[in-house]
Amino acid sequence: MSADRTRHPIRVGVAGWGIPKLSAHAFPVDGSHLERTARVLPMTEVNSSFYRPHKPETWARWAASTPPDFRFAVKIPKAITHEARLAGAGDALDRFLGEAGRLGDRLGPLLVQLPPSLGFDPAVADGFLAGLRVRFDGDVVCEPRHAGWFSAEAEGLLVTHRVARVAADPAPVEGAAEPGGWDGLRYWRMHGSPVMYRSAYEPAALDGLADRLLAESLERPVWCVFDNTADFHAVDDALALLGRIGDAPAPVPPP
Repeated sequence: MSADRTRHPIRVGVAGWGIPKLSAHAFPVDGSHLERTARVLPMTEVNSSFYRPHKPETWARWAASTPPDFRFAVKIPKAITHEARLAGAGDALDRFLGEAGRLGDRLGPLLVQLPPSLGFDPAVADGFLAGLRVRFDGDVVCEPRHAGWFSAEAEGLLVTHRVARVAADPAPVEGAAEPGGWDGLRYWRMHGSPVMYRSAYEPAALDGLADRLLAESLERPVWCVFDNTADFHAVDDALALLGRIGDAPAPVPPP
């Protein structure tokens, strides 16, 4: 499927901004890994924020290291999603948003990844999402991994709060491979298949994914993140997908 000039943006990137040695020829040789990544890929997903806070000046430095059209998707801390399990998280949200907000106009979607053990509790989910929306008006995506989040009630709540449900590969539960929730954007997280975090994607799989993203982009912005970083396949898969959707960066000659 060829690129369509009228489509919405398709942002393809990886989790983090490490550049594997075997992929280095596709990137400029000068600058930090983030600066080099941002000259080739249109986005990255910050996963380190899930594990630990970063100083506001760190976020500001990251923003200043990237061109104006680059975007960061940012994962909400596990202290909120896994430890507090979405309850009573107002203070933690305030701290996190005060830090990540220093990205300014480089800030893309917030990613709320939920633990597999966290089922859908309507009161808790509504309270959390309402509190998040009071504090943040930008894009939000949610990656639930419990079957309870794939009900009509959960779907309706996500739509109400303008939260898109992630399409995940491999799917942890039935329905998780397809996007859902608010349809104002689509967000894919490609974790590697058949071996999660390790497998590269076969060319046929990337062909099918490219067709799907191009079709979705006729109606809404689309994001796709490769998280199969353990054996260093994410960068090459992202570059291959960009080529298939017609957004391949200009090649950088090997040094």
